[in-house]
Amino acid sequence: MARCVETASPILMHHLLHMSVFSQSFSPCGKFLAAGNNYGEIALFSLSAALGPDANELSQKPILTFTAHEGPVFSLLSTDSHLLSAGNGEISAWSWAELIKKCLCALPPSLRSSLEIPEINAMALNPADNSLAVGGGDNNVHIMDLENGAFKSVLQGHTDYIHCLSVRERASEVLSGGEDGAVRIWDTRTSQCVHCVEVYKYETCARPQHGKWISCLTTDSDWMLCGGGPSLSLWHLRSMSPTSVFPLSGCQRQATFYQDMILTVGEGQCVSHCLMGGEVKAQIPCTPHSINTLAINTNSTEHRVLTVGGSSDHIDVFTNLSYKAFSLRF
Repeated sequence: MARCVETASPILMHHLLHMSVFSQSFSPCGKFLAAGNNYGEIALFSLSAALGPDANELSQKPILTFTAHEGPVFSLLSTDSHLLSAGNGEISAWSWAELIKKCLCALPPSLRSSLEIPEINAMALNPADNSLAVGGGDNNVHIMDLENGAFKSVLQGHTDYIHCLSVRERASEVLSGGEDGAVRIWDTRTSQCVHCVEVYKYETCARPQHGKWISCLTTDSDWMLCGGGPSLSLWHLRSMSPTSVFPLSGCQRQATFYQDMILTVGEGQCVSHCLMGGEVKAQIPCTPHSINTLAINTNSTEHRVLTVGGSSDHIDVFTNLSYKAFSLRF
C-alpha cells in the first residue's frame, strides 16, 4: 500500500523504532532519493524540497512510501528510466516517471522477475552490454539482459552467500564478494572466473575474530576496495596485492572512492574518511549506531549530497562531507 501521511500511532512508533535502512538509490535526474528498509518498504524523498530555501520538517518526510517486497529491500539500483529493487527471490522494476508522478495509489511494478534464491543482496549494472549482475543466497552471480529481462548466464564458484558486486566496465569484468571470504573476478565475455582472492588468508588483512566474509566491494579503474571480516583494504588489480590496509575497528559494509579519498561505513556511528595510503583522516558522526548504506548523488550538481542509512528510520544528509546537515525520516 502507498501512503503519504501517517499519524504517530503506537504501532507506527514501534515500526519506526525497529526500522533499518538497507539500500538507497538516486533518481536519474538527481532530484529524488529512494530508500529501502527491512519491512519491504521503499520511500521516495524530494531532495529539491529538502534542500530548498523553504525546507521544513515536512520537506524531510517521504513524498511516497509503498511496499515493494514481502521481506527486506536488500538492494536498490537506478537505470536511466527505472528503479530496480531486490528482495527475497525477486527483482522488481519501477518506472521513475510513475514514482515521481503518483503519490496516493498503490504502484504495480512494470517488471517483476523471480529467482529461486533467498536474499538478493546485491545488484550491479554493466552499461557495456546493458546487463544486470545479481548476487545472493544461492552462491551464484546471475547475469540478466535488461533488454528482455531474461537471465543469460550464471557465474558459479562461490561456496556461500554473495554479499556484494562491482562492475569493472573497462575490463569487461564483474567482481563478487561473499560469505566464503573470496573476491572473485569474472570475465563477462566468457563467464569464467579469472582470479580468486581469498582476502582473509593475507596476514595484513586477516581478523579471525570477525570472520572471513566479504561485505563491501568496489572498484575504480585498476583499484579495488574490499572488507568485512577482514580489514578494509585497497588492492591493485594488476599486481593482485594489497597496497593499503585501513585501521578501522568494525566490519565495513559499504565503501566508495570519492575524489582523492575513500569514504566507508559499517559498524560504528560514523562515516570514515580515509586516504589512499591507509590513514584515517576523519570520522564524521551519524545518527544510526550501525550503518548499512552510503550513497553520493552524482546525477545533479544542484543536489549533490552524501546520504547514509542504517539501524534507524533516519537517513543522514551531508551537503558538506565534514558534517551532517539534516536527516530525512521514514
